[in-house]
Amino acid sequence: MPTPKTSPRIVYSCYSEVSRAGEQFIADHIFGYILSGDSELYVNGKNYYFKQGDYRFLKRNELAKFVKHPPKGGEFKTITIGMDQDTLKALSAELDLQANEHYTGESALFLKPNELFSNYIQSLSPYMDKTADEINPALTRHKVKEAVMILLETNPELKNVLFDFGEPGKIDLEAFMSKNYRFNVDISRFAYLTGRSLATFKRDFERIFNTSPNRWIQTQRLKDAYYLLKEKGEKVSDVYMDVGFKDLSHFSFAFKKAYGVAPSAV
Repeated sequence: MPTPKTSPRIVYSCYSEVSRAGEQFIADHIFGYILSGDSELYVNGKNYYFKQGDYRFLKRNELAKFVKHPPKGGEFKTITIGMDQDTLKALSAELDLQANEHYTGESALFLKPNELFSNYIQSLSPYMDKTADEINPALTRHKVKEAVMILLETNPELKNVLFDFGEPGKIDLEAFMSKNYRFNVDISRFAYLTGRSLATFKRDFERIFNTSPNRWIQTQRLKDAYYLLKEKGEKVSDVYMDVGFKDLSHFSFAFKKAYGVAPSAV
């Protein structure tokens, strides 16, 4: 079962309009800070609300949806530090840091503000006007390691999250897909998160649902879209992304093919 390829990263994001294009697969642990605006997060069946000045930690290998709201007349701004597995494994070997037990807590955590956090974020200010590719890779690795050490100093319980290098085990595919089909991620991601190779995932899926993964997922999304449009009176522009389509034209084509009318005519 392949592990997603990731790398250490520091990302500064800025949005002047409401954005629903948040990362939908969290491949690395994330330490983040909201500089301005607020953000809604849906992950592992729970909703979280983060506002300006909040520090947060997001656990890896999670499906998540974000809605980012800029302040009135301003921009939504955030900085995130992605802690990749190679960096964490190197720290584990260097400092003999290991998880003592399996973490079973929240997928997203509010972190109490402290001076170490604020000084660390301030140290990143010279790089906030640069893209991840423009920051020196050696500097990025150094700053990511620094973030890990600060997290361990301020929240020592996170050791059991940061240094747990296990991959997802095989889980109930039917229950998982029934809960997560709206997430617009590749089939290979679903396979990975259910503890299966892609070939095994497809074989198990067709045995359970009597159809292919792509066909079943699209059918479920279209059913949800029809209900939201017909019964709830929601706007097409809101619905297509909520149910898992990235492209409006693709959604409109698939909807008309399934129901014989354009979604705007429901």
